[in-house]
Amino acid sequence: MNKSLVLTGMMGVGKSTIGRLIAKKLKVKFIDVDKIIEKNQKKSIKRIFEDNGESYFRKLEEKVTLKILNNSKSVIALGGGAFINNAIREKVLNSCVSVWLKVDLDKLKKRYVKNDRRPLLNKKRLNADVKKIYQSRKKIYGLSNFKINCDNIDKTKIVQKILNFYEN
Repeated sequence: MNKSLVLTGMMGVGKSTIGRLIAKKLKVKFIDVDKIIEKNQKKSIKRIFEDNGESYFRKLEEKVTLKILNNSKSVIALGGGAFINNAIREKVLNSCVSVWLKVDLDKLKKRYVKNDRRPLLNKKRLNADVKKIYQSRKKIYGLSNFKINCDNIDKTKIVQKILNFYEN
């Protein structure tokens, strides 16, 4: 593995699930940036947003993500908003292979209803929030090296498609 493989996309698309499967196939380390932040801060992302605000979280996310990108050849799942950050995106595009995992917004909304760990989503305004976030991010996600539409494809096929991109 000469370059890290970085997964980006909206929260809840399956970056962590797919990332773990790919790392296992490649026999490399899997790193979930959000989990590292939660472990370091000893609280959930949602709680960090509530206690310290989004700006604090984004600075922390940049620091942690850049450190990870500089120090490891691994499979990395970024947080949903991390690729929007210029410094993170430049580092990823210049030194990693990036894949945008894309899922239909209606499918994502169904996933979001099932859990309340998403700090940027308000259940009362879910449709509007999801649409607004996606619209503001899709062009930037589109800068990834590869895009996979994950609708109606099982995990095994998604993993295989990513491995085909990565290994060629």
